Amino acid sequence: MNTDNQPVNLDKWKEDNIDKQLDKCIHDLAAGDKSAMRDLYNYSASSVYGFAMSILKNPQDCEDVLHDCFIRIYQSAASYTSYGKPMAWIFTITRNLCMQKLREQSRISDIAQEDWEQYMGENDNISSEDNMILSECLNTLSEEERRIVVMHAVSGMKHKEIAEFLNMPLSTVLSKYNRSLKKLKTILTKGDSYEG
Repeated sequence: MNTDNQPVNLDKWKEDNIDKQLDKCIHDLAAGDKSAMRDLYNYSASSVYGFAMSILKNPQDCEDVLHDCFIRIYQSAASYTSYGKPMAWIFTITRNLCMQKLREQSRISDIAQEDWEQYMGENDNISSEDNMILSECLNTLSEEERRIVVMHAVSGMKHKEIAEFLNMPLSTVLSKYNRSLKKLKTILTKGDSYEG
């Protein structure tokens, strides 16, 4: 119960709780509890897939990375050190696997709109508003902007964490994120005016 009459920030509470759950899952996995993988997967698979999609833009490649990511997590759980940011560790694994896949294939393919829509429609963790915004990202945002929006909207990462993860100044991340939202708002506003 909040005794100082300050409003409870539910998003912050949920984020902190998920971080604690992910940390626990990774530590349990390292201790030999194979059942912790199920919970870890449930908490983070959609974020891993969404982040991989922002890099690879190919559903089959993203499924491969998703699979390989959880194998790598299983293999590396014993060496995990918690700094309170388990998604950053998981995203580092995901990014490395994506870069490896791009190097192996020496190509970048475009994601089909229907593939993205199918993924977003099947994902219970993404609201219809987020789905609409993310779908618009495909056609209007640069790769970097898309990655920042996906990391924030799908994974719930803070801008500061995104900056650290992408090795960018926080001001750059904030600027690109805000510019992306303005682009999306402009597109959505134009769409509303056509319907009216």
